[in-house]
Amino acid sequence: MDYSSLISKRSLRFEELDQAIGDPALFSDPKRATDLLREHRKLKQTLELWEKFEGSKRHLADNLELAKSDDPDFAAMAAEEIPGLEKQIEQLGKDLQYALLPADPNEDRDALIEIRAGAGGDEASLFAAELMRMYQRYADLRGWKCEHLESSPSEVGGFKEVILKVTGQEVFRYLKYESGVHRVQRVPATETQGRVHTSTVTVAVLPEAEEVDVELKQEDLRIEVCRAGGAGGQHVNRTESAVQIFHLPTGLYVRCEDGRSQIKNKEMALQILRTRLYEQKLREQQDAYSSHRRSLIGSGDRSEKIRTYNFPQSRITDHRIGYTSHNLTGVIAGELSEFTNELQKSEMDERLAEAGL
Repeated sequence: MDYSSLISKRSLRFEELDQAIGDPALFSDPKRATDLLREHRKLKQTLELWEKFEGSKRHLADNLELAKSDDPDFAAMAAEEIPGLEKQIEQLGKDLQYALLPADPNEDRDALIEIRAGAGGDEASLFAAELMRMYQRYADLRGWKCEHLESSPSEVGGFKEVILKVTGQEVFRYLKYESGVHRVQRVPATETQGRVHTSTVTVAVLPEAEEVDVELKQEDLRIEVCRAGGAGGQHVNRTESAVQIFHLPTGLYVRCEDGRSQIKNKEMALQILRTRLYEQKLREQQDAYSSHRRSLIGSGDRSEKIRTYNFPQSRITDHRIGYTSHNLTGVIAGELSEFTNELQKSEMDERLAEAGL
């Protein structure tokens, strides 16, 4: 497909944005400044990808011509590069297609991952801890930073609930597919008769809200401080460092106690509250998505089973796209790219069809 007309439009828009962000007055409106800077960054990446795509095509054309050379050694060298260039152009074309689709404004945001033990008691809490470590390792592999915001430990060493914040490049783009119910089938450590049990853990991945996205009015908040519970030694026993915030208009409630100070816990609680309010706004917009895309990137549907981890057969199945892998050990160790790539491909095919590309 000839993308030149689309690229021409993107180039004109990029020039407009270049002028806009060069105006100091832009930053008097933080929301507009944030949006334009994000759009400028994405367009710059798209135009650089286009240059690489066109350069590779020129290189291939040159090699095809050189492969007809009368010098057999020269022709052989040129011909040897052709398969690699063809493969590179094919991949760049796919990347370019994706980049030219209408931008999802949340893709390059940081994310909060909320993990909650579901059915299965102690075993569910242990698997929640394993999923937490899986996402931490995945973040490490991608060069992201993973921060522990809040948790509720279980008596057996797992977690009833844990909240992580992941920061880096295009975090939400890659993590958004993890929202939903994760089912595990295995023999628990506490099982004496070798029976396979089924437990569930709920994961919600939320694009982190910025202050310009959600305005928190002081009159809408009830903020209370109290003594933290759980591990922490004398610090926990002597200080009221835990913070709980009630958002009166919606009834949302957030409590943070993992931080060492009241100020830090208040900051984390407001961050979580702002992100949950932003999630509500996004949920209202999702009616515009096709049913297939909603199933892939819903805002954290907490009832739909998306993936099953079968330990006895070392098998993981993603039910949304019917994809199965037998690399269970690797995936639990953070090698999630296998599933992310397949889910991205499915979403891209859907979006390309919708856009007529």
